[in-house]
Amino acid sequence: MVDDVELNRELLRDMLENVYVVETAQDGQEALEKLEEHQTELAALLLDLRMPRLDGFAVIEEMKRKRWMERIPVLIISGEHGVEVENQCLELGVSDFIHKPFEGSVVKNRVKNVIELFRCKNQLERKVREQAERLERQHQIIEQQAEKLQEAKSFSRLMLEYQSAIMEVETRLKVLNAEFSQEYKRNPFEAIKSRLKSPESIYEKLDRKGYPVTMDSIREHLTDVAGLRVVCAFPDDIYRLAELLTRQDDIMVLRRKDYIKNPKDNGYRSLHLILSIPIFLPDGKKYVKVEVQFRTIAMDFWASVEHKLKYKKDVANAEEIVEQLKICADSIEDLDYQMQEIRNRIDNARD
Repeated sequence: MVDDVELNRELLRDMLENVYVVETAQDGQEALEKLEEHQTELAALLLDLRMPRLDGFAVIEEMKRKRWMERIPVLIISGEHGVEVENQCLELGVSDFIHKPFEGSVVKNRVKNVIELFRCKNQLERKVREQAERLERQHQIIEQQAEKLQEAKSFSRLMLEYQSAIMEVETRLKVLNAEFSQEYKRNPFEAIKSRLKSPESIYEKLDRKGYPVTMDSIREHLTDVAGLRVVCAFPDDIYRLAELLTRQDDIMVLRRKDYIKNPKDNGYRSLHLILSIPIFLPDGKKYVKVEVQFRTIAMDFWASVEHKLKYKKDVANAEEIVEQLKICADSIEDLDYQMQEIRNRIDNARD
């Protein structure tokens, strides 16, 4: 504790020495010397502001420069009650105030609370650092293993199979689109987007699920290495197009999840199919798993915004945004079906 008035130092010592080992200093210069000597042992610093030689503000500035305030909480002991002074100190990183005249129970509780809060803060920051370091090490391992995976000829051949399956589904959808357009004078879908899972994502997913990182394991346990997203204008086009695709006799439906009729809790709506698609290679026909998602235009836009929230860290008011997105998803469903009804009325009028 630092105060140029000996009586104040003795009063505070009497209040605290039955709990803490108390070091005292009569001005800022002596305080900095003792801080230098005991910086790793100190639980808190009680600091007066108005002192000769070096005042409390100068001590705080030096502590900030040497980054001692990251480890040592500072409580100001002062007879001043002005809001301006308190704000100035708080902006400098001070933890709390103890106003004169001192009251024993208040002093003990403020010191105790600040020390405990600071200890919890430091423990939490240490855990966050350790977790970040652990995640970084895991990321480096994944990158290294993914590089080895990518260099393997068998992996390159497997990726070629998945790419061939994507092209096969795209071709069939485009043929259906042309036939539908000829018969109904409109297109059932607006766009097809495809993607091939990266080696890093493949390795991470297999490792997370506890599967070996082998070609057979990728084939057996991963269903989303090859993926397509089909964006349709109206909900009924989704079901019509999905039916036309899946009733082709050489396509097998391995899994179907209808998030349009049964939306996720966050409002997400889409039709998901896991298909087994035949591809034709020099050594014969082979079946490959492909994930196909069908969405409306509006829901595809919604999903892109939701994806940004999901993978962006430290978003302020995230819970409020999630709730807004849920409201928007429900509104989008109403809009999709209203637009579909308008389209039907236009088509009927044309007939």
